[in-house]
Amino acid sequence: MKVYNTLTKSKEEFVPLEEKKVKMYVCGPTVYNYIHIGNARPMIVFDTVRRYFEYSGYEVNYVSNFTDVDDKIINRAKEEGVSATDVSTKYIEECKKDMAMMNVKPATTHPQATEEISGMVEMIKTLVYKGYAYEKNGTVYYKTRAFDEYGKLSHRNLDELRSGERDLKVTGADEKEDNLDFVLWKPKKEGEPAWESPWSDGRPGWHIECSEMAKRYLGEEIDIHAGGEDLIFPHHENEIAQSEAANGKTFAKYWLHNAFLNIDNRKMSKSLGNFRTVREVSKEYDLQVLRFFMLGAHYRSPLNFSAELMEAAKTSLERIVNGAANLKFLSEHAKVTEMTAQEKEQLTAAMKYKDAFKAAMDDDFNTADAVSAVFELVRFANSNTDGESSKEYTEALLKLLVELSDVLGIVVLKEEEILAEDIEKLIAERQAARKNKDFNRADEIRDELLAAGIVLEDTREGVKWKKK
Repeated sequence: MKVYNTLTKSKEEFVPLEEKKVKMYVCGPTVYNYIHIGNARPMIVFDTVRRYFEYSGYEVNYVSNFTDVDDKIINRAKEEGVSATDVSTKYIEECKKDMAMMNVKPATTHPQATEEISGMVEMIKTLVYKGYAYEKNGTVYYKTRAFDEYGKLSHRNLDELRSGERDLKVTGADEKEDNLDFVLWKPKKEGEPAWESPWSDGRPGWHIECSEMAKRYLGEEIDIHAGGEDLIFPHHENEIAQSEAANGKTFAKYWLHNAFLNIDNRKMSKSLGNFRTVREVSKEYDLQVLRFFMLGAHYRSPLNFSAELMEAAKTSLERIVNGAANLKFLSEHAKVTEMTAQEKEQLTAAMKYKDAFKAAMDDDFNTADAVSAVFELVRFANSNTDGESSKEYTEALLKLLVELSDVLGIVVLKEEEILAEDIEKLIAERQAARKNKDFNRADEIRDELLAAGIVLEDTREGVKWKKK
């Protein structure tokens, strides 16, 4: 398996720190609003990377954080007249809902910055003690020039760099010893959340949060650190400087970054009016379509989002889902159970699509080519099965299709879900049956709904239903 390492600007053979184990950290969202489709790309991409590692027999410790203390969260709280905790708690839950709809697996751990403050304070203490940080009137700065390898990830010369602090208005910012130094800790302002520290009551800088959370949940050395390419500088560059200076060890072996997502060939921004949240997209499309769309391009290639491209993705996904439904139907209605000799040969031939899928994923997680292999499998299945095919053969092809689709996080066999309007119609029919003393039909409807996961309750206000 080869991965493209931003650190070396080359594809490298993946060799884990521990055999058949992967320690992976992915930067998560700042939770002050519903996540947008730009946030969705790394979530989907690196969830797929994780799934492929697990499919390949690795045990993956996957950590993805929530940044729940930030200027944007504080500003949103002031706008709404609530606490910063209220804002972050709400949007963490909403983010998790969107992730579930995109079939993004929950991380092994989803740490929240506000719950890890004590560890951050200890890491900052270590940096001060080692001479990599200094305090000025309650603000602690990282001494960038003290770290000889600063710039090795972004491949920039230190003297050409500009301070990339994430729009944090810092008290005493003009007291930095060097314009490239960045904030590790800053004093609180009136009305802001704050925690105790040896330097001031305040809060951590953005960069130190991920350094500490990665260390706590994965260790001082990790296999993979990932995120969007916009995080390479300054965020990931600063993480390396902090972690390697504090721990005295290489922080991450491999750095993976996904490319930008544009909307109708323009950068997504609120000012352009093309800002799209995942929740908004979910009102137009099943989010499986969004996931499929995201995987249709290599993660390091820029991706353009448009209505036309989403419609194309929807149509393509339907071809795969219909292929699975057809195999399921043939399997359930097959007259012959065991495979014929010819079917065994055809099944062996079909395995070349699995090999092509694995070859694509082994080549820096090339999901575009992996999706193509799934399409070829569907085309093969459609051309080499019919009403005379055996149950064993059609089931084997279906199992293979589901197996490969699952690695991509694409659900091809959906459980049939009864619609609310159909439930109400059946309840009305049941009421009419009871009124006509047709109790057998009334019981049949109740049992039919129960089999679909719907429980009826007869109350004074009428019949109510709920999902069991």
